[in-house]
Amino acid sequence: MLVDVFERRRDTLAAEAGVTVEQWRVLEEIGARRFMPSMFARRRESSAAAVSRILRQLLDARLVSVAISQSDGRNREYRLTSAGERALADLKRSREAAIESVWMTQDAAEIQSFSEFAGKLVRAIEEYSREENRRDNAVANSAGE
Repeated sequence: MLVDVFERRRDTLAAEAGVTVEQWRVLEEIGARRFMPSMFARRRESSAAAVSRILRQLLDARLVSVAISQSDGRNREYRLTSAGERALADLKRSREAAIESVWMTQDAAEIQSFSEFAGKLVRAIEEYSREENRRDNAVANSAGE
């Protein structure tokens, strides 16, 4: 339920800025000057073709520009255009306004308690995943013997 609300809100913020959530993620990476399409695809568990499609959309919308790398002609350098910088700034302002309006009006002790519970839940899920992987590997290893 909470995840669904966050996803809908993220979709709304992106739509208000005229982009999709995935385009937003790419804009943030390019804005941080650490964007490499292949690494982005790997981290997002996405295909290179999907990332290329997003880049083409951003290029068509004139939110990013691309040039051949000065240091390595095999690579491309992506940069935000002024329109891309404005879109990213609008997204940041909208997100910060939402945080200010929603999170900052909550009781600090309740936020602390929520944060502690969330951390505990994350650790439990990660431990469960590790145990599940160990069981799967043990079964695979015993089947291979």
